[in-house]
Amino acid sequence: MDKKKELIIEGAIKRFIHYGINKTTMNEIADDLSVSKPSLYYYFPDKGSLIQGVINKVFDDYYDLLSKEKPENCLEDKLAGIIDIRHRFFQKYYMMHLSFGSSDASFNTEELKKLLILKKKKDIEYYGVLLQKAMDLGEIEAGDSLNLAELYLQSLSGITFICIMHGNKELMPTKKELKLLHEKQQQLSKIFIKGLKN
Repeated sequence: MDKKKELIIEGAIKRFIHYGINKTTMNEIADDLSVSKPSLYYYFPDKGSLIQGVINKVFDDYYDLLSKEKPENCLEDKLAGIIDIRHRFFQKYYMMHLSFGSSDASFNTEELKKLLILKKKKDIEYYGVLLQKAMDLGEIEAGDSLNLAELYLQSLSGITFICIMHGNKELMPTKKELKLLHEKQQQLSKIFIKGLKN
């Protein structure tokens, strides 16, 4: 990737993390980076294309970290390690997460919807491979690995949603709420795997 493009994405991420996506303008990003507006718009013709660049970068970093997980671990340990990584990313990118569902037109493009569907599909496939390997090794009962992966991810998302909706009404969850969320996700994972064991 072009160095300048990378710098723009990194600058956008910093601002998005701090202020949220919908409260950030292209002009502010250009000012932060001391780049001309024509230069910014050369790489990203609109805010929607910049959001897509940011999402790709975040997911690339996420999967890069996942690829460093120890392959010899049993499924329960692998999933525990992945929940730790997901939790760190959730905390770091929380303000970006809040922006989704906004009325900002940048979020309602067909391109962005397709990208998010693609990322969700990749996540399901990643977990499907983990579950299939565990099935092949006899760790868990054989079944439809992709269907189980989707159910597992939906369960984790449900816990996240419930913890945030029932937490304090502040913009950012407290450390206590984040700790509780992390513990519940780990607990769910253990129960899920226990239910699949032979």
